[in-house]
Amino acid sequence: MDLQGSRLRSEGAPGGTADAAARAACEVIALLEVLWEHGRDAVSPAPVSSSQLRVMHILERAEGINLRTLGDVLGAAPPSVSRLCDRLEALGYVKRSASEVSRREVELRLTAPGRTYLRDLRARREEALVAAVATMPVAAREALVHGLGEFRTAVEERLAVGAGQLDGPAAKAGRSA
Repeated sequence: MDLQGSRLRSEGAPGGTADAAARAACEVIALLEVLWEHGRDAVSPAPVSSSQLRVMHILERAEGINLRTLGDVLGAAPPSVSRLCDRLEALGYVKRSASEVSRREVELRLTAPGRTYLRDLRARREEALVAAVATMPVAAREALVHGLGEFRTAVEERLAVGAGQLDGPAAKAGRSA
């Protein structure tokens, strides 16, 4: 094993390396994206793009944010954010309204159909995951539950450390997206 591989060896994981685990997780994410893409097409006759879906997830967690804050969270220019919201508004998934705090700002909110779209999408994704996991042997499912629990704990701890470095609604919305 080379020096880099020995540095990346995970403690308590015989023969496992952090980079191998990360590669495996990336492969699973790619498979999930393919699996979920099929579900997205079945949810609505007008499926949203990945960028639009990300906007919907952000709005769900940060109800009433303005375009500028949304742009900060997305790391996108105002015209791009406005076009994304135009398309979502045309689908009836997002509503813009004048801010009660400042007349110069526009607040963004999910509409009832937007919330329904997200709920139906999550239900389809969960169905697909349950069907795939159901085909696994019991021992593999138990190992998956344990491994994902440990992964979640590690990510939450990492985010908690990073949370001290970020402030404001854009950071909070970005962390929850």
